[in-house]
Amino acid sequence: GSSFKCDFETDLCKALHELNLQPGWIRRNGLSGIGPPYSDHNGNDSAYFLSLSSETRSSSATLRTNVFLPTNEEHFCQITFHYWISPMNGTLMVGLQKHSEDTITYIWQVSGELQNQWKANTITIHSTEKYEV
Repeated sequence: GSSFKCDFETDLCKALHELNLQPGWIRRNGLSGIGPPYSDHNGNDSAYFLSLSSETRSSSATLRTNVFLPTNEEHFCQITFHYWISPMNGTLMVGLQKHSEDTITYIWQVSGELQNQWKANTITIHSTEKYEV
């Protein structure tokens, strides 16, 4: 299967729509002076990641992928991502939107946790039609 790595060193990365469609998210690194996290999941303080801006604390902000093609019996889609949630941050949810449906089906979520640390999660997606995450 094909796979690609998505970091935020030069831009938003191929998987996600352009950043200006996503109000509330900013691309920053640990040196930006905004607060934790002060490094990425590898401990690199100059590596970039996406972060919610302080103005969006009270509402929600979405990141939407480009369109993925259907999967079949032999092929499925695996997405691994690193995330950081402070106790105040609310809930991070992953949703699946198939192209025949108007609604988003949430397939994973985590709420603000007490330990301030990077964690990784992998989601597996089976879809017989085009979809976005």
